[in-house]
Amino acid sequence: MKRVILLVLVFCLGLPTLWAQNNYEIDIRSQDNSIKTGHLDLGGSNPRGDSISVNNRYIELNQKPFFPIVGEFHFSRYPNQYWEESILKMKAAGLNVIATYVFWNMHEREKGVFDWEGDLNLRRFIELCEKHDVYVIVRIGPFCHGEIRNGGLPDWLYGQNFDVRSNDPEYLFYVDRLYQNIGKQLQGMLFKDGGKIIGIQLENEFQHSAASWGIHYPGSPKEFTSARRDKEITQLGVGSGINNKFANYGKNHMNTLKRLAKEAGLYVPIYNATGWGNASIVENGSIPVMAAYTYPTWTNCVPSNFYLFKDIHKNPDYSPVSYKPEDYPSISAELGSGIMITNSRRPEVPYESHVPLIVRILGSGSNGIGYYMFHGGSTPQIDNVFYSEEVGGLPKINYDFQAPIGEFGQIRPSYNYLKNLHLFLHSYGEKLAPMGTILPETNRQIEKENTEILRYAVRAKNNSGFVFMHNYQDHIENSDLTDLSVSIKTANAAIRIPAEGGFTLKKDESIIMPFNLVLGGANISYATVQPLTSFENKGNEYHVFFTVDGIKPEIVFSKLDDKIEMTGCKRSKGSSGDKITSNSEIFSFSFKKADGKTVNFLVIPRDMANQAWLFNNQLLFTKATVTDNLGTFNIFSTNETNVALSFYPAVIGIPNVSGAKIAKMEPIAENMSSYNIEFNVVKPAIEIMRSDDRHATVQVDKESLSGLNDVFLKVNYIGDRSMAFIDGKLVADHFYYGLPWEIGLRKFGFDLKPGNLQFFFHPLHKDAEYMIDLDQEKLFGDGTQKRILNVGDIEVLPEYKANMTINQ
Repeated sequence: MKRVILLVLVFCLGLPTLWAQNNYEIDIRSQDNSIKTGHLDLGGSNPRGDSISVNNRYIELNQKPFFPIVGEFHFSRYPNQYWEESILKMKAAGLNVIATYVFWNMHEREKGVFDWEGDLNLRRFIELCEKHDVYVIVRIGPFCHGEIRNGGLPDWLYGQNFDVRSNDPEYLFYVDRLYQNIGKQLQGMLFKDGGKIIGIQLENEFQHSAASWGIHYPGSPKEFTSARRDKEITQLGVGSGINNKFANYGKNHMNTLKRLAKEAGLYVPIYNATGWGNASIVENGSIPVMAAYTYPTWTNCVPSNFYLFKDIHKNPDYSPVSYKPEDYPSISAELGSGIMITNSRRPEVPYESHVPLIVRILGSGSNGIGYYMFHGGSTPQIDNVFYSEEVGGLPKINYDFQAPIGEFGQIRPSYNYLKNLHLFLHSYGEKLAPMGTILPETNRQIEKENTEILRYAVRAKNNSGFVFMHNYQDHIENSDLTDLSVSIKTANAAIRIPAEGGFTLKKDESIIMPFNLVLGGANISYATVQPLTSFENKGNEYHVFFTVDGIKPEIVFSKLDDKIEMTGCKRSKGSSGDKITSNSEIFSFSFKKADGKTVNFLVIPRDMANQAWLFNNQLLFTKATVTDNLGTFNIFSTNETNVALSFYPAVIGIPNVSGAKIAKMEPIAENMSSYNIEFNVVKPAIEIMRSDDRHATVQVDKESLSGLNDVFLKVNYIGDRSMAFIDGKLVADHFYYGLPWEIGLRKFGFDLKPGNLQFFFHPLHKDAEYMIDLDQEKLFGDGTQKRILNVGDIEVLPEYKANMTINQ
């Protein structure tokens, strides 16, 4: 009887049932794509005539929508001799902006004495970004947090006759001196000078969050790096806002910081300030940037709201906020592409979680994404002082953050998955930015624990747009959603995806489907494959898509030229238009435009798309890591001496390679050329000796490493933590969170004397607070053990590098 009543209610309310086919409907005929301009004190131009402006929805570069893809990388946490390689890796991932902190306490360790040398050479870092055409946002503080001692404030500020992070004139005197010194370092490198610095972040989480002072005694109450006035509204970590009765004071302070920055010569087109949780911003004079951490260490292990679609342009995450959201573009600065491990919390951030998060952020209306961190690092020890946030329970040195690029420059799976989205944004961000967000009625029914209803949203302008959907929720076991279809009501007609039948969205999967997308003069009514990239090569167009497992690939055109060339696919006509479906895993088709130029379409599986690299209108496919160093391609391969490399479209002749051998192979698909890269095998002479269950000594023959770019030690252990020493000095450490520890030897110059690299391991305790994040049953079995330490093999993984040029 209850089932009958429920069915009647479902039919009366017009809601989709979860029985039979799940046909979801969304009406996009009413859209809010209004643009508001002239109200923000932002923007500027350079001597070349380039301009940057900001409206209430997106940033413009030369009067066209610009979609910033920002990755955080702290120059002071990485060896300066390898900055350039890392910048190139970030650019190869599709990032067009690098954000970096200037930690005040590192540069002015002694009051009035500034240090900008070595790994603290801010100017040199910016020069390298400029050399490789990467924009920069400099986060100048004075407070940064960044899991640094005192949040970046110098020790000598403690106990002064003023409150830090306040409008006290004496405090502002020291802030002004900091800004003036930063201004000198960046002179001539700002956008207005023709440089690549387009943004300055002022402060961080002002009147929202703080760090603890590192000057304390064990067990003492935490003293926050905030003004005493703001103590009751201050929290640790990122969270929802607390009612701020000092909001006007906060606005005044942020306005003062912007004035001081300008007086120091730091004129940029974009000023930003963290806007989440009622943090203060420069009203109408900064972009409030947002965050989303799905596996934070400062809250309980519960499902987050960040996988539920919403209109974040109107209703930001971590609301309430201190500003009118509709007046500013929705841009994120801290999307948790990982998280830091602490002595009390050890969450592993699954790489499968990253892409669904970004798909949700984009579908919800974001017009800029920023990752914290995109590149991990090591917090330095300077003047025998550890600069990690000791009170926060962090490792002394490790700041890997589980980032797409790790502490030692190693590439993680999330790097390649996210790269797919960045390639999409490079090609389609200009179309996407003006599109508003439309949410389906079913969105109102979804709670974060409910994974049975399809999570999706549409971004559209007029009748064209993209459907964003995913099937992921953190801290919950997800399951496949089957027999799905989506019907979109446009002003002209209804579009059903797919036109016939349904599809399966597997657990942890996501997809972006286009509709009414014009490419090469032909209108794609809809596609069940995701756009990867579009580019021109020698006057011809190339449009690449990828398939998602569980979804039958088809591209339906309203009308397609009768004369098309097809490989691995077939064409059929139906009521929805001309449909292209596959006969093989990789398929392609092409047609001629009226001007005689060819329009090429290529569809590949997602796994192959994960191996895609786009440089200078040429697509490369390889599981190796590839960077473009001003026309010379650097190819990196870890522990594999043979890697395949394919070009699309095909290149003429065999590329020139140094550092490895190259041989032509049978092409993997039509209009491609394929090659095998073979590195000379290097077997590092590294001996690992165990003296007891807690110690290991590593002996390295430096000469045996000749020809390698780096050598990683993969330390397989189960314990609380591990520490590495060279001649008795702590050089690296790691808190166990379920995965092996990878440590690169290049950072130490390979100059390791016999027996001087030593590991020390600590046991895992069953009653430790962090066991909430670990599998206690798997680790401790029947529970009779109270602590365990299991040190397994230490694997040696050589990293090879070759240089390649292409003759075109």
